[in-house]
Amino acid sequence: MAQKTVDKTSGFCKSNSIFYSKRKPIPLPQNHSVDVTTFISSRAHTGKIAFIDASTGRHLTFPELWRAVHSVASYLSDMGIRKGHVIMLLSPNSIFFPVVCLAVMSLGAIITTTNPLNTTREIAKQIADSKPVLAFTTRQLVPKLAGSTLPIVLIDDDLHNNAQKDAKVVSSLDEMMRKEPRGSQVRDRVNQDDTATLLYSSGTTGASKGVVSSHRNLIAMVQTVLSRFGLEEGEQRFICTVPMFHIYGLAAFATGLLASGSTVVVLSKFEIHDMLSAIRKYGATYLPLVPPILVAMVNGADEIKAKYDLSSLRSVLSGGAPLSKEVIEGFLDKYPRVQILQGYGLTESTGVGASTDSLEESRKYGTAGLLSPSIEAKVVDPDSGEALAVNRTGELWLRGPTIMKGYFSNAEATSSTLDSEGWLKTGDLCYIDEDGFIFVVDRLKELIKYKGYQVPPAELEALLLSHPEISDAAVIPFPDREVGQYPYAYVVRKAGSNLSATAVMDFVAGLVAPYKRIRRVTFIASIPKNPSGKILRKDLIKLATSKL
Repeated sequence: MAQKTVDKTSGFCKSNSIFYSKRKPIPLPQNHSVDVTTFISSRAHTGKIAFIDASTGRHLTFPELWRAVHSVASYLSDMGIRKGHVIMLLSPNSIFFPVVCLAVMSLGAIITTTNPLNTTREIAKQIADSKPVLAFTTRQLVPKLAGSTLPIVLIDDDLHNNAQKDAKVVSSLDEMMRKEPRGSQVRDRVNQDDTATLLYSSGTTGASKGVVSSHRNLIAMVQTVLSRFGLEEGEQRFICTVPMFHIYGLAAFATGLLASGSTVVVLSKFEIHDMLSAIRKYGATYLPLVPPILVAMVNGADEIKAKYDLSSLRSVLSGGAPLSKEVIEGFLDKYPRVQILQGYGLTESTGVGASTDSLEESRKYGTAGLLSPSIEAKVVDPDSGEALAVNRTGELWLRGPTIMKGYFSNAEATSSTLDSEGWLKTGDLCYIDEDGFIFVVDRLKELIKYKGYQVPPAELEALLLSHPEISDAAVIPFPDREVGQYPYAYVVRKAGSNLSATAVMDFVAGLVAPYKRIRRVTFIASIPKNPSGKILRKDLIKLATSKL
């Protein structure tokens, strides 16, 4: 076998055209029979409080958290929940969200989360695909499960509060947590290769697909999170602004950070005033956010600093899109004591695939960072399939212990995204520079990123085509400083139709979550397509942005 020589500066190996991570590799447990819940709970730390509800101040200490997890697991086990069963969790952020996730995964059952903003129709689609046997949700969100026969456990309500009206409600989390946890219970043996989560992502293209992540994927992510933040330096407090149903929220805030003894301050929904108040109230040291919030903090800095005490804050963590030089320097100018860390990742890579872990690294402007520990990358020419060297642009492929097992019940989508050697084709056009930093240039994939949420154009196009007065449609991302990108539709009306742009937007708004709404419509004679019928989105993007 040829000796591989890896360039220490870039991480590139000429003999196999692979970029290797320059970060220290992460250790994975030798014991194959370990689930992520057991792995996290067995980590030694000196932390006292695990979760605090930012609005009420209610909190869970680490002993209370683990007792609750064991009680809920015992209760679920008595209900007949077994390894491989899928459990749906439909809830905004709460200090109990992690309790449900950890209890379910400890049994070898699989958690599937869904966005509370999704419509009943969108949720029904996910239920039909993932086939859960039970759903946890809040009293307010029960109507979103209308039409499904799923038994329901209420997260935020005691059973005895008028719950009898709904026959589908079988228990409450409160009741489950009151159960005396069994010292020993018969459980199916859970292996690191077993499926832990089934989160829905649009992947590189098209409709939403279930991303199958294993216990090993999540354990590797826990180790990555711990190594990234160097959390041994005393007790850290994180504000959880990101949704826990999303991979970033689930991997870091509902699971990973618990292993360090850090405290997570939970906002049930994002509101900038609540976030800034919580920083002072709870002495937060870390603030995760998406670029539009960072921009708002720069633009409103004078007013914010006059009104809020942010002196405890040490770092902000930005993800979703790279930050420009202007934004980074503007932020550091206004908040000189706070460092900016950035991250790049996908649901398919269980969160972070690359990151900047210091201010010095973040000052490589426009970078997504260095490869995460134990991650390998290739930059592949999309046309020839050739693996490229330093400073050459191609599609980024990733491989490593956090890469998903595949898409749920979708062999075709899996084989087009994961190759036989375990490489994940990210759909992002990138280059890696001579120092090993990744720069995302463009997206091969067609996702629109609205405030960090994924919006697949194909889904909106299918809805538009179901309108009786529309003969063809294409949806593109339109750049916007506030939200990143929003969906912009080009629509071909049927002959004789006087359909208005407002009517088109209202039609779609009635069928999708608010973040997927079309914000702008232009009527056009025909949609440009290539000979095989694929929409030439780049042409439409050029047309739309030429007027800027």
